[in-house]
Amino acid sequence: MKRLIALLLMLFITAALAPALAQEEKELNIFTWEGYIDAETLKNFSDDTGIKANYTTFSTNEEMLIKMTSSASEYDLILASDYAINMLRKQGMLLKLDKALLPNFENISPAFLSQYYDENDEYAVPYTSGTPLIIYDDSVVDFEITGYKSLWDERLEDSIVLIDDARNIIGITLKTMGESFNTVDDETLKSAEEKLMKLRPNVRSFNYDTPHYDVLSGECSVGYMFTPFVMLALMENPNLKIVYPEEGLGFGIDSLVISKDAPHPENAHALIDYLLDPKVGAHIAQWQLYLSPNAASYEYLPDDLRNNPAINIPQEKLADAEFIMDLGEYESIYQAIWQRFKLAQ
Repeated sequence: MKRLIALLLMLFITAALAPALAQEEKELNIFTWEGYIDAETLKNFSDDTGIKANYTTFSTNEEMLIKMTSSASEYDLILASDYAINMLRKQGMLLKLDKALLPNFENISPAFLSQYYDENDEYAVPYTSGTPLIIYDDSVVDFEITGYKSLWDERLEDSIVLIDDARNIIGITLKTMGESFNTVDDETLKSAEEKLMKLRPNVRSFNYDTPHYDVLSGECSVGYMFTPFVMLALMENPNLKIVYPEEGLGFGIDSLVISKDAPHPENAHALIDYLLDPKVGAHIAQWQLYLSPNAASYEYLPDDLRNNPAINIPQEKLADAEFIMDLGEYESIYQAIWQRFKLAQ
């Protein structure tokens, strides 16, 4: 009988202590792309809070969505693209943010809030954003480039480097036609392919990873590339011209969200708020070279970065930018058009 009482007492004490033990667990499971949150930032966070950050990676948003469907309880914090976050939200897989745990939320620029994937700012915290831009060497190009339509000018024959990205390049073709980046009309896409083929003689190279090198080396005089590469090119050669295309920008935001089944939701909030600190945000901006949604971080950026026109995009341009969204079955149609374009001579 005494053994039974002792056993019951032990079980009672263990059960009573379990919530406290769980609350004291200093751990956090992050799910994002390789290297998207740098090791130094995570180490500093762990040193400051005692929370160990476990880092698991995915290669694509689609891979993340599949893993979340089967293993959502394994992850606390997910960092992914806007359209993927929208899908998680629609499926009820996200935890609403506790703004009381996020005093630094006020540092976010309003331009990055209340977007289509989180209209009431209940789930997502912007981390980085980017928009591809045109850059060119006006010592070689003897006319002003004002937008996407300029890329079709016959004077640019064999002169352009493009990012190897179907949605963006077909998208800018659609924009020259007055259409959306996200068009799913068959006849419009057929017309877009016909127009895209007329661009092919002007394209010298496709380069996703280092397109700025093609411009800096003189291999190409014009480039259409993502924000970090535009910034790197301008840092190396500030005389290059940057173009905010008159037809409108393409745009994307990668954001932080918390899994509805997160085992450590408070720790996830703690890391989000840490990343929103102005000085931490400035470090991230310098490391990532993407647009920072953290408005409070700008005063801590070095002058060459803060004044770089690739990061200091006019608010009115950003306000009119268009998100490139997931198009479901039409994604394969865009990819087929792209492959035919790349193989064309």
